[in-house]
Amino acid sequence: MDDGFAEYVAHRHLRLCRMAYLLTGDWGRAEDLVQTALTKAWQAWRRIEGNPDPYVYRIIVNTHATWWRRSWRGELPVETLPETADPDDRASAVDDQVALWAAVGALSPRQRAVIVLHYFEGRTLTQVAAILGCSLGAVKSQLGRALTRLRVDPDIRTLNLEELQR
Repeated sequence: MDDGFAEYVAHRHLRLCRMAYLLTGDWGRAEDLVQTALTKAWQAWRRIEGNPDPYVYRIIVNTHATWWRRSWRGELPVETLPETADPDDRASAVDDQVALWAAVGALSPRQRAVIVLHYFEGRTLTQVAAILGCSLGAVKSQLGRALTRLRVDPDIRTLNLEELQR
């Protein structure tokens, strides 16, 4: 029943985990997400024609969206506030990256999926539309809304949004 599934997993697992990490922001949850997606893909493996990537990416995005809807993402109270970094510290680049990922993490699951697939996975907008199972116009709309939200975010307003590609 394998029909190349094991080979696919061996070659694509790390890339799928990286993509899932960009969606979740947590390596453990990313691995769980990929494992769940690969389980679903394995069940449908014989029905998948051609390149299985769009099918598996779509499972990852849809499963993440389902998990995202079910989870609580509120603030957690702490007894003491964390220390703030010295503005002259070289860690400011790291702070910028953390702020950027926090802003990307605040996007809706669909907007985040479009950002991750287009900018980090290097997919064309047409490929993103095929992976997400929606129209090219919907992808462009989601991308535009996501970039607008990122541009007005006060924590990253001074950052160059081209940093998304790094």
